[in-house]
Amino acid sequence: MLYLVGLGLGDARDITVKGLQVVQRCSRVYLEAYTSILTVGKETLEDFYGRKLILADRETVEQEADHILKDADVSDVAFLVVGDPFGCTVLEKPFLSFSGQTPGSRKVFLIKSRRIDLVASTLCAYLVSAFGYSSSSRSWENLHAFGLS
Repeated sequence: MLYLVGLGLGDARDITVKGLQVVQRCSRVYLEAYTSILTVGKETLEDFYGRKLILADRETVEQEADHILKDADVSDVAFLVVGDPFGCTVLEKPFLSFSGQTPGSRKVFLIKSRRIDLVASTLCAYLVSAFGYSSSSRSWENLHAFGLS
């Protein structure tokens, strides 16, 4: 199984109980490391979750998704997303198509973050992006390019 787990926006303790249980039992756990900023480091998450995390940068997600998905049809693999899984639209193509490759044998489960306002806003943003282009800024320093600083 492939689990897409929302971490919330605060610290390591913002993960849901269900999300934490999934993280602790999966054979591999990837941490999406480029679309959002988490207020704590990878080491803090590893200490709280009690396991090692594999960083997944943009290149890994977009060009090496097959490696992440390897054996996810026979073992549990988690992909952690800062915020909410619907906020990371780059996951749509490689991961959600995984569930449709062989009907019935491959499943993707979404574990939402714990904040309903975050879930609602990211779902709306996801739906809007289906109707055209959207843009995102990788870091706070780049916001001036959009007139938002």
